[in-house]
Amino acid sequence: MRIIAGKWRGRALASPPGETTRPTADRVREALFSMLTSRLGSFEGLHVGDFYAGTGALGLEALSRGARHASFVENERVALAVLKANVATFEAEYDSSIVPQSVENIGVAREACDVVLLDPPYGAGLVPPALARLQAQGWIAPHALISVETGFREELDVPGFSVEVSRKHGKARLHLLRPLP
Repeated sequence: MRIIAGKWRGRALASPPGETTRPTADRVREALFSMLTSRLGSFEGLHVGDFYAGTGALGLEALSRGARHASFVENERVALAVLKANVATFEAEYDSSIVPQSVENIGVAREACDVVLLDPPYGAGLVPPALARLQAQGWIAPHALISVETGFREELDVPGFSVEVSRKHGKARLHLLRPLP
Protein backbone atom coordinates (compact mmCIF):
# COMPACT_ATOMS: atom_id res chain seq x y z
CA MET A 1 0.00 0.00 0.00
CA ARG A 2 1.19 3.45 -0.93
CA ILE A 3 0.01 7.04 -0.75
CA ILE A 4 -1.48 7.84 -4.16
CA ALA A 5 -1.15 11.63 -4.51
CA GLY A 6 0.06 14.79 -2.84
CA LYS A 7 3.19 15.57 -0.85
CA TRP A 8 3.70 11.93 0.23
CA ARG A 9 2.90 10.37 -3.15
CA GLY A 10 4.47 6.94 -3.57
CA ARG A 11 5.48 6.50 0.09
CA ALA A 12 4.70 3.08 1.53
CA LEU A 13 2.30 2.44 4.39
CA ALA A 14 2.80 -0.33 6.93
CA SER A 15 -0.08 -2.76 7.41
CA PRO A 16 -0.78 -5.22 10.17
CA PRO A 17 -0.25 -8.95 9.69
CA GLY A 18 -3.22 -11.29 9.51
CA GLU A 19 -6.83 -10.79 8.51
CA THR A 20 -8.19 -8.61 11.35
CA THR A 21 -7.67 -5.38 9.40
CA ARG A 22 -8.77 -5.00 5.78
CA PRO A 23 -6.90 -2.00 4.34
CA THR A 24 -8.61 -0.19 1.48
CA ALA A 25 -6.89 -1.32 -1.72
CA ASP A 26 -4.90 1.32 -3.62
CA ARG A 27 -7.26 1.17 -6.62
CA VAL A 28 -10.36 1.61 -4.44
CA ARG A 29 -8.68 4.44 -2.52
CA GLU A 30 -7.77 6.10 -5.82
CA ALA A 31 -11.41 5.85 -6.99
CA LEU A 32 -12.67 7.19 -3.66
CA PHE A 33 -10.38 10.21 -3.68
CA SER A 34 -11.29 10.93 -7.28
CA MET A 35 -14.98 10.93 -6.28
CA LEU A 36 -14.28 13.16 -3.27
CA THR A 37 -12.07 15.61 -5.18
CA SER A 38 -14.66 16.02 -7.92
CA ARG A 39 -17.12 17.21 -5.26
CA LEU A 40 -14.77 19.10 -2.92
CA GLY A 41 -12.32 20.63 -5.36
CA SER A 42 -9.46 20.13 -2.90
CA PHE A 43 -8.76 19.02 0.65
CA GLU A 44 -6.99 22.28 1.53
CA GLY A 45 -7.89 23.42 5.03
CA LEU A 46 -10.37 20.61 5.73
CA HIS A 47 -10.73 18.58 8.93
CA VAL A 48 -11.01 14.90 7.99
CA GLY A 49 -12.22 12.10 10.26
CA ASP A 50 -10.94 8.59 9.52
CA PHE A 51 -13.20 6.22 11.48
CA TYR A 52 -12.34 2.51 11.81
CA ALA A 53 -8.99 3.90 10.66
CA GLY A 54 -6.98 0.68 10.59
CA THR A 55 -3.62 1.65 9.05
CA GLY A 56 -4.68 5.28 8.64
CA ALA A 57 -4.38 5.08 4.85
CA LEU A 58 -7.48 7.20 4.18
CA GLY A 59 -6.65 9.99 6.63
CA LEU A 60 -2.98 10.05 5.61
CA GLU A 61 -4.03 10.25 1.95
CA ALA A 62 -6.22 13.27 2.83
CA LEU A 63 -3.33 14.92 4.73
CA SER A 64 -1.03 14.27 1.79
CA ARG A 65 -3.55 16.12 -0.40
CA GLY A 66 -3.65 19.18 1.87
CA ALA A 67 -6.14 18.47 4.65
CA ARG A 68 -5.50 20.67 7.69
CA HIS A 69 -6.13 17.96 10.27
CA ALA A 70 -7.02 14.27 10.40
CA SER A 71 -8.69 12.61 13.38
CA PHE A 72 -8.01 8.86 13.40
CA VAL A 73 -10.37 6.64 15.41
CA GLU A 74 -9.31 3.03 15.95
CA ASN A 75 -9.52 0.68 18.93
CA GLU A 76 -8.19 -2.67 17.67
CA ARG A 77 -4.81 -3.11 19.39
CA VAL A 78 -2.70 -4.36 16.44
CA ALA A 79 -4.19 -1.88 13.97
CA LEU A 80 -3.71 0.94 16.48
CA ALA A 81 0.01 0.14 16.77
CA VAL A 82 0.40 0.20 12.96
CA LEU A 83 -1.64 3.42 12.74
CA LYS A 84 0.64 5.12 15.31
CA ALA A 85 3.72 3.90 13.41
CA ASN A 86 2.37 5.22 10.08
CA VAL A 87 1.54 8.62 11.59
CA ALA A 88 5.07 8.80 13.06
CA THR A 89 6.71 7.68 9.80
CA PHE A 90 4.90 10.44 7.90
CA GLU A 91 5.68 12.93 10.70
CA ALA A 92 1.97 13.76 10.86
CA GLU A 93 1.69 13.99 14.66
CA TYR A 94 1.08 17.76 14.55
CA ASP A 95 -1.55 17.52 11.79
CA SER A 96 -3.49 14.69 13.37
CA SER A 97 -4.95 13.18 16.49
CA ILE A 98 -5.45 9.53 17.33
CA VAL A 99 -8.53 8.57 19.33
CA PRO A 100 -8.03 5.02 20.69
CA GLN A 101 -11.74 4.26 21.12
CA SER A 102 -14.48 2.40 19.34
CA VAL A 103 -16.64 4.51 17.06
CA GLU A 104 -19.70 3.14 18.86
CA ASN A 105 -18.53 4.66 22.18
CA ILE A 106 -16.80 7.80 20.92
CA GLY A 107 -17.08 10.96 23.00
CA VAL A 108 -17.87 14.52 22.01
CA ALA A 109 -15.81 16.00 19.17
CA ARG A 110 -13.57 19.00 19.72
CA GLU A 111 -14.29 20.04 16.13
CA ALA A 112 -16.74 18.73 13.51
CA CYS A 113 -15.30 17.04 10.42
CA ASP A 114 -15.75 18.43 6.92
CA VAL A 115 -15.06 14.99 5.46
CA VAL A 116 -15.94 11.72 7.21
CA LEU A 117 -14.25 8.52 6.02
CA LEU A 118 -16.00 5.46 7.42
CA ASP A 119 -14.56 2.02 6.66
CA PRO A 120 -16.09 -0.48 9.12
CA PRO A 121 -15.87 -4.26 8.85
CA TYR A 122 -18.05 -5.45 5.96
CA GLY A 123 -21.47 -6.94 6.71
CA ALA A 124 -21.50 -6.07 10.42
CA GLY A 125 -24.35 -3.53 10.27
CA LEU A 126 -22.19 -0.87 11.92
CA VAL A 127 -22.84 2.06 9.58
CA PRO A 128 -26.27 3.32 10.77
CA PRO A 129 -25.41 3.25 14.50
CA ALA A 130 -21.92 4.66 13.85
CA LEU A 131 -23.26 7.61 11.84
CA ALA A 132 -25.97 8.25 14.45
CA ARG A 133 -23.34 8.28 17.22
CA LEU A 134 -20.93 10.49 15.25
CA GLN A 135 -23.69 12.96 14.47
CA ALA A 136 -24.97 13.03 18.07
CA GLN A 137 -21.44 13.65 19.37
CA GLY A 138 -20.74 16.52 16.95
CA TRP A 139 -18.23 14.79 14.68
CA ILE A 140 -20.18 15.48 11.46
CA ALA A 141 -20.43 19.08 10.22
CA PRO A 142 -23.81 20.02 8.66
CA HIS A 143 -22.09 20.45 5.25
CA ALA A 144 -19.94 17.28 5.56
CA LEU A 145 -19.29 14.84 2.78
CA ILE A 146 -19.30 11.29 4.12
CA SER A 147 -17.65 8.30 2.48
CA VAL A 148 -18.69 4.80 3.51
CA GLU A 149 -16.99 1.67 2.21
CA THR A 150 -19.02 -1.55 2.34
CA GLY A 151 -18.95 -4.95 0.69
CA PHE A 152 -20.08 -4.74 -2.95
CA ARG A 153 -23.44 -6.42 -2.24
CA GLU A 154 -24.32 -4.14 0.68
CA GLU A 155 -26.94 -1.47 0.13
CA LEU A 156 -26.95 1.59 2.34
CA ASP A 157 -29.98 3.39 3.72
CA VAL A 158 -29.22 5.52 6.78
CA PRO A 159 -31.92 7.68 8.39
CA GLY A 160 -30.90 11.34 8.45
CA PHE A 161 -28.51 11.02 5.49
CA SER A 162 -28.96 11.13 1.72
CA VAL A 163 -26.87 8.94 -0.59
CA GLU A 164 -25.36 11.06 -3.38
CA VAL A 165 -23.72 8.20 -5.22
CA SER A 166 -22.91 4.52 -4.77
CA ARG A 167 -20.33 2.75 -6.96
CA LYS A 168 -18.97 -0.79 -7.02
CA HIS A 169 -15.18 -1.23 -7.12
CA GLY A 170 -14.07 -4.88 -7.04
CA LYS A 171 -15.16 -6.40 -3.70
CA ALA A 172 -16.05 -2.96 -2.30
CA ARG A 173 -18.87 -0.47 -2.77
CA LEU A 174 -18.21 3.21 -2.15
CA HIS A 175 -21.10 5.39 -0.99
CA LEU A 176 -21.00 9.18 -0.66
CA LEU A 177 -23.57 10.66 1.71
CA ARG A 178 -24.60 14.04 3.06
CA PRO A 179 -26.44 14.79 6.28
CA LEU A 180 -30.02 15.88 5.74
CA PRO A 181 -30.86 19.39 6.99
